[in-house]
Amino acid sequence: MTQMAVPIQNQTLPGASEAPTHLVRGKRRWVIHLVLLLGSIVMVYPLIWMVGGSFKEDRSIFSELNPFPSSLDLRNYVSGWNATTPTFTQFYLNSTIIALFAVIGNVVACTLTAYAFARLDFRLKRLWFALMLGSIMLPAHALLIPQYVVYFNLGWVNTYLPLIVPKFLATDAFFIFLMVQFIRTIPRTLDEAAMIDGCGKIRIFTKILLPLMGPALVTTVIFTFIWTYNDFFSQLIYLTSPYAETVPVALRRFVDATGTSSYGQLLAMSALSLVPTFVVFLVAQKRIVDGIATTGLKG
Repeated sequence: MTQMAVPIQNQTLPGASEAPTHLVRGKRRWVIHLVLLLGSIVMVYPLIWMVGGSFKEDRSIFSELNPFPSSLDLRNYVSGWNATTPTFTQFYLNSTIIALFAVIGNVVACTLTAYAFARLDFRLKRLWFALMLGSIMLPAHALLIPQYVVYFNLGWVNTYLPLIVPKFLATDAFFIFLMVQFIRTIPRTLDEAAMIDGCGKIRIFTKILLPLMGPALVTTVIFTFIWTYNDFFSQLIYLTSPYAETVPVALRRFVDATGTSSYGQLLAMSALSLVPTFVVFLVAQKRIVDGIATTGLKG
């Protein structure tokens, strides 16, 4: 009786095929982290160079390759703060006033407008909403001359009114759309239950919806403050008096195209100008992410 040879199949040990895959994933992860690290260095280097240059003398800022200063010399900060008339104390006060009123105006006006679009029924609602969204696509420079003519005839040039009053008229369509999307994620059953209890439209807004709109409100506050505080173009157009200038506009005083420029003082004041926005963003970073993430859950 002959026995037939049966081929023996190659059997792999458990986990043998998983090891190469695990190594590949580990190498891929290291490559991704390395690329992200290099990208972070490229993005952070200008900030490091600016802060380091603020502690150097003007002749050493561009001649030395090392961005880090040899010593912490605060002369650029002291001289830069008092180099202009008025001092930077006035400029910071002007920026703070404009930013705070812009935040209040956007929060109040955009919240009420978003509530109307999201919950109330009125004639031509879809048309007005489409026009509101269309205003986002309009470039701001196309509206500059008509707006300036209107504000000039009203006598608002060289005042804070052109920078503050439009915020109370819900002109920032981006925040209206953001809040509309957020309100749509809130169940309408809450409104119906409040109406059964005798609440009107105003009480539903103030007692039910407004407390639940925390993430969207915080996102509006943070972005409004950062955009208004760092705005240069609008403030340059409407603020002509030195005592009404804001921090971004005042920084251009250190650069003279026809004479000498104080780059050390410019870098020092630029570094200080980043402190308010950096602190605000650092404190509210998680709120910003939550507010943007929750506004796209429902169309």
